[in-house]
Amino acid sequence: MSKTISIIGSGFSALSASCYLAQAGHKVSIFEKNSTVGGRARQLVKDGFTFDIGPSWYWMPDIFEKFFNDFGKSTSDYYQLDKLSPAYKIFFSDEVITIGDHMDQICEEFERIEEGSSRPLRKFISQAQDHYDIAINKVVLKPGLSPFELVTKETITRVDRFFKTISSEVRKNFKNPKLISTLEFPVLFLGAKPSQTPSFYSFMNFADFGLGTWHPKGGMYEIIKAMKALAESLGVTICTNSNVEKIVVENARSTAIVVNGNTIVSDIVLSGADYHHSETLLDTKYRQYSESYWEKRTFAPSSLLFYVGFSKKLNHIEHHNLFFDTNFETHAEDIYDNPKWPDNPLFYVNFPSVTDESMAPKDCETGFFLIPIAPGLEDTAELREQYFDIIINRFESLTGQTVRDNILFKESYCVNDFIEDYNSYKGNAYGMANTLMQTAFLRPKLKSKKVDGLYFTGQLTVPGPGVPPSLISGKLAAELIHKNEV
Repeated sequence: MSKTISIIGSGFSALSASCYLAQAGHKVSIFEKNSTVGGRARQLVKDGFTFDIGPSWYWMPDIFEKFFNDFGKSTSDYYQLDKLSPAYKIFFSDEVITIGDHMDQICEEFERIEEGSSRPLRKFISQAQDHYDIAINKVVLKPGLSPFELVTKETITRVDRFFKTISSEVRKNFKNPKLISTLEFPVLFLGAKPSQTPSFYSFMNFADFGLGTWHPKGGMYEIIKAMKALAESLGVTICTNSNVEKIVVENARSTAIVVNGNTIVSDIVLSGADYHHSETLLDTKYRQYSESYWEKRTFAPSSLLFYVGFSKKLNHIEHHNLFFDTNFETHAEDIYDNPKWPDNPLFYVNFPSVTDESMAPKDCETGFFLIPIAPGLEDTAELREQYFDIIINRFESLTGQTVRDNILFKESYCVNDFIEDYNSYKGNAYGMANTLMQTAFLRPKLKSKKVDGLYFTGQLTVPGPGVPPSLISGKLAAELIHKNEV
């Protein structure tokens, strides 16, 4: 039976769910508070420069392809996808590591840094591929309802990998600190320290070294445009500038939402907005999780971001660049253990115009700078400027060039903006971390335990943070709605 379904938010998970629900024959409407769709994956276009405001890494291309295949489409129907070669550079204080686009190149680079390291690397990535196959085809496709979802013949024989950590596995096989940092980096996408992330999540290393790093021509926002077009072709109605102010509950069942002061009657409500914020739209008695619950969770970092237009092409850089010239562990402690503004931050810079000339005017460069920081920190214009000076000085020194005089403009984005634009809890950028105690059934639920007809999707619920998991989260929520409500 067809249902009227209202979806709050228009990020990856919400758009994904809308497509599956519309395909099943439901009347689906999306309500987005901002002027454009995409949630955190919006776009900034200024003076001919194009910036992805949020996600900038395209990993796990198979997940995107599977999503579009579910609707008889392919990614190539919507956007051009190019594999980056090299995938990225890592700048240390005295050396640069270049990650190629296939394993043989990567092994050569590891051997250059540490003789004999390619053998344990191939073994480590082989195990990571095994984890990837299980994770993507088994674990992440479960709705997080029960611990028994994790009990399969594949996971039982590998149960120790849920209790060992990425850090312990990497450090058991590699001694060079630069190689250790290189292998521990991918799990930062999961939002936790490598020493707190189960070794099973090494599947991120296979996503990195095995599947490679890709770029959709025109930027990550091309995926959002593709999903929007698909959703609308399936009959989804998308309403922007539509702030959801309340979820209406009658007799312990959601019956409507209030949007810009107007009541929209709905059989089912699905929120793809920040989970904590979504529950504040309910009367207190209908909220599943207390403020103390959220306070005790381990959240993924927030970010200080700069979008910079340069008046010249830059030297010695690639599309993706990591600056690990300061202590990796100290910065992680400043995020997770003793939250504070880091004294010597690591940072990341994305120059999409290196490989995609559409992203910047001729002979110019589009630069996206990111410093991971703890959520909930004080955020002022003075602090933003202070940290831009820190990273631009180091950038100039490590790449051997001056760039300050070539800055045409810069815009910043930080904790206050995440809260204002996305109602993000403490201004986090990536959701809730995938630690052992926040994995699968231990994450906030897709279905409300207190309100019938109310569901959630996105990076604070299952499977977790990141763009591919968000696509899967939308599918899981849609499947659960179909199972329970139809």
